[in-house]
Amino acid sequence: MFHYDYMTKGVCARVISFDLDGDKVRNISFLGGCNGNLKAISKLLEGKTVDEIESALLGNTCGPRPTSCADQLAKAVRAGYNKSLGA
Repeated sequence: MFHYDYMTKGVCARVISFDLDGDKVRNISFLGGCNGNLKAISKLLEGKTVDEIESALLGNTCGPRPTSCADQLAKAVRAGYNKSLGA
C-alpha cells in the first residue's frame, strides 16, 4: 500500500490524503473544504481506479474557480499513482 499526501491549489481543502493499492484508491480524506460533500465523495470513490476517478472528475470546476476539490482529487490520484511507479 502506498500513501500519498497532495497539497491542493486554488480550493478550500488544503491537503488530500489517500492510499493506493496498485491503481485502486483507498482511504481518501480531505483537510479543509466542505466536510459533508468531501466525505461523500470519499465514500463514493472508495476502491475506484485512478483512471475511473480521473475520467469522472478531471476538469470539474467550483463557481468561478478553474478547479474544484473534485478536480484536485483527480490530479492528486494521478500524481500519487505516477509517484508510486517511480515516475
